[in-house]
Amino acid sequence: LSLFRFTLKRPFSTSHSSVDSKEIKKFQLLAHKWWDEEGEYAALHSMNDIRVPFIRDTLLSMSSNYHLGNPLSGVKILDVGCGGGLLSEPLGRLGASVTGIDPVEDNIRTADQHKSFDPVLAKRIQYKSSSLEEIVEQSVETFDVIVASEVVEHVADLETFIKCCSQVLKPEGSLFITTINRTQLSYVLGIVVAEKIMGIVPEGTHEWEKFVPPEELERLLESSGFSVRSVKGMLYNPLSGSWSWMESTSLNYAVHAVKCGARAQSHTMDSPPQTDTQQHTAGTAGTA
Repeated sequence: LSLFRFTLKRPFSTSHSSVDSKEIKKFQLLAHKWWDEEGEYAALHSMNDIRVPFIRDTLLSMSSNYHLGNPLSGVKILDVGCGGGLLSEPLGRLGASVTGIDPVEDNIRTADQHKSFDPVLAKRIQYKSSSLEEIVEQSVETFDVIVASEVVEHVADLETFIKCCSQVLKPEGSLFITTINRTQLSYVLGIVVAEKIMGIVPEGTHEWEKFVPPEELERLLESSGFSVRSVKGMLYNPLSGSWSWMESTSLNYAVHAVKCGARAQSHTMDSPPQTDTQQHTAGTAGTA
């Protein structure tokens, strides 16, 4: 539910802003409601029950270094479109060093205020009112992990978004994305039911045309030097207010991709895109 609107900026550069002013105004009105677990962002609160273990367990499966009590200690994470910090905080509690960015200053104020109640989080999390392009200019190959949860369906230039993510990630770094597929079912349930009938999210939050099919996202990731490791379907039950994993990606889904090392990335960028469908191994998420 973030507000990034990407235009080409150096090294994909123009003088245009990456942020859509209309969406800024829309989300500013809700900035004080991020931590109302029964409010407009209730579905994002409950999404933590599956997205946090998915991120944690995937990263732990790739590492031999375990820190009891702080399993993500030493991991530098960039949370793109962090909003009020709903995902940044649980990642910080797992020991990670988190930088959360969002172009809405009121969101950052809310996030800063909320983390200030926890002295441990206050040290582990840093928030910035910033676009991703600005982070690229400051932080090339800085982060071990990028999380973009419910963000890519709001960007104007997805290819540039992915390239920016690649630039700030270290080689072999992980990118986690959750988003919504563009299907007839997602229009009915994600727009008509969720926004217009049940009010699960505020009306006008999403534009169905901007929903991203997983095949398109995978193609962009692989052409930008990523290896897609996992694609998992997600299902929200509005009656119980809970999320679960499912095989189908026809509605919501999560992706884990790894930035290729320098040598592999050079080969990927020089090679024509592959047409064969890549087989993926589904990751396993533990319990929070």
